[in-house]
Amino acid sequence: MPAARSLSDPPTTRVAVTGLGVICSLGSGQTAVWEGLMQGRSGIGKVRLAGTEGCLSDRAGHAPADGAPRGPREGRLSRRDSRSDRLCLAAAREAVAQAGLGQSGALADFGVSLGSSTAGMLEAERYCQDGARRGFHRARPSRVLRLPSSAPADAVARLFGAAGPRLSNMTACASSAASIGFAADLIRSGEAPGMLAGGGDALCLLTYTGFNALRLHDPQPCRPFDAARQGLSLGEGAGILVLEDWDRAAARGARPLAEFVEYGASCDASHMTAPHPEGRGALAAMSEALHRAGLPPERVGHVNAHGTGTSLNDATEARALTTLFAREGRRAPPLTASKSSIGHLLGGAGAVEAAIVVLTLMHGRIPPTLGFTACDEGTRLDVVAGCPRELPGGHALSNSFGFGGTNYALLFKSSP
Repeated sequence: MPAARSLSDPPTTRVAVTGLGVICSLGSGQTAVWEGLMQGRSGIGKVRLAGTEGCLSDRAGHAPADGAPRGPREGRLSRRDSRSDRLCLAAAREAVAQAGLGQSGALADFGVSLGSSTAGMLEAERYCQDGARRGFHRARPSRVLRLPSSAPADAVARLFGAAGPRLSNMTACASSAASIGFAADLIRSGEAPGMLAGGGDALCLLTYTGFNALRLHDPQPCRPFDAARQGLSLGEGAGILVLEDWDRAAARGARPLAEFVEYGASCDASHMTAPHPEGRGALAAMSEALHRAGLPPERVGHVNAHGTGTSLNDATEARALTTLFAREGRRAPPLTASKSSIGHLLGGAGAVEAAIVVLTLMHGRIPPTLGFTACDEGTRLDVVAGCPRELPGGHALSNSFGFGGTNYALLFKSSP
């Protein structure tokens, strides 16, 4: 992996987003997801995981069935893929097709950088349940073959014949956001002309009951930044961006959907699960992204917030946003929290929300935050709620903050 650039080093290579794919509880494909967001539709419904009786919430954002394998080659390759693998493959198919790279061998020199926090955990749980019920000598050990966090990236690279650099990242809720930043670094260092970047996660009992044990579930669909919020809602899905060297993409006639400008990363390490009470890590990540890009805060027209709906996360993110943007009487730029519509996708959240930011830049409209009525007293945020709003500028940030204080902020720009 290339060495990280210093803050003083300007980017030497522009990075184009030439394709995107997304699947989540609002549907499969960018058209279904964008229409759901614009209509203010919630994808959070009755949870379908067995064994969740007694949990605080019976709601989650389930992605649609990811469909049968396409073609005999894909059928042979995917017999043992986990649900997380299949979600990433569904998003990757859409992204690659939109980028015009679907022909055989087109991705041979591309790399893959994906993040996940559950990978094949759902299948491993089923193996354990089957073994406990019938005896482990009768359970299918093949179910645990897809447990490693590297499995989704392996599945995507194998399907498309992508033989370039391959990264698998597991940094909790920031996993797939980090993977997009790493992919851009590889392109700028010349180690790959393009990357399939993002990630995804499937729902599983470990995460659902774990967040229940932490008392972090909202019995109703989550309400990020609302004063009456009670916690998060979980979801599942995947997002994949095709990132390319801008000049190379132009040479082959590709039309960029947006530009990946920069990213910022930090680790506040304040607590095992809670963010720093003043939002220092979140502030550092956003500040670094803007500093590397040479972009003043007032040029940011929109923020897709991490916005989980938990009392601590939303309060600390609000402090960070206020510190960065709300100076000299200004308010923070209009923000939305996509988790109110699709739930918290954990390792897949950063990639799906990055895809939503690209769609926001493409369409020039900001989706609303569902369930929001008013901020905490004294909090100065411009939360888009009720109906979509016109995008006031060409730059947008996507925030992803993970357990343990791992923070990433991705900066995108609308394509000319």
